[in-house]
Amino acid sequence: MSLAEDLHHTRPAAQSAPPAVVCDGVAVRFTTDRGTVNALDNICLSVPDGSFLALLGPSGCGKSTLLRVVADLVAPSAGTISVLGGAPEAARSNRDIGFVFQDSALLAWRSVIENVRLPLEVGGANGRAKGRGGNRSPEQLLALVGLSGWENAYPHELSGGMRQRVAIARALVNGPKLLMMDEPFGALDEITRDRLNEELLDIWANTGTTILFVTHSIYEAAFLAQQVLVLAARPGRVRELVPIDLPTPRRLELRETPEFVRIAGYLRRVLETC
Repeated sequence: MSLAEDLHHTRPAAQSAPPAVVCDGVAVRFTTDRGTVNALDNICLSVPDGSFLALLGPSGCGKSTLLRVVADLVAPSAGTISVLGGAPEAARSNRDIGFVFQDSALLAWRSVIENVRLPLEVGGANGRAKGRGGNRSPEQLLALVGLSGWENAYPHELSGGMRQRVAIARALVNGPKLLMMDEPFGALDEITRDRLNEELLDIWANTGTTILFVTHSIYEAAFLAQQVLVLAARPGRVRELVPIDLPTPRRLELRETPEFVRIAGYLRRVLETC
């Protein structure tokens, strides 16, 4: 029996809420000067509401493309996708999706609090996040990400990790039900990355937001996620969906346990077959 099959038998019962994301045979093809590129092929996936899914795979396997399909930034060439029980376009229009990229993309001429408020200004909202985690003001979100007292600072005054915290607060300010994170900690040093991994789990627990998280790190995927979707490349396709049944709340010491090492080793072996 594979680790995925073994873990499946010990997983808790599925939530009663409808899945946050359902992909059925999703494919994405791009036409270039050199011909057609099959970025994704026959992606079938169901992401439980309120869960944390990590996407893992070699470069070019379509991890970021899949996020963009869910966020209604790229249209599928084939198959169907449901986001929060409806079309991706409806979720995007309702501002139910937040996005965090590897680059924090903060506006240099705006203070921290002004950067966090920006989506509310653009969307004409009432100045408070309204998601399932409760109504939170930009100031409260900065406290949630550990940046109380930095409201009036500017991006050039912040470390890389602090800038990413601001980006996370900004992504949460509209109260999204679904948070998309595309290698948000990939450019940070290992110590800062580890600290933000722990903080992200605390934020997830506080907000109840469904998170889709792209990473190249086996250890990051295993530490953060409830499930890891391993994609194979050329074209991008599902290699395996691995449940991660580790205790919560999780702290970095967990990575030294035999069970974590076993899961990380299994993910590595799956990746080697991609």
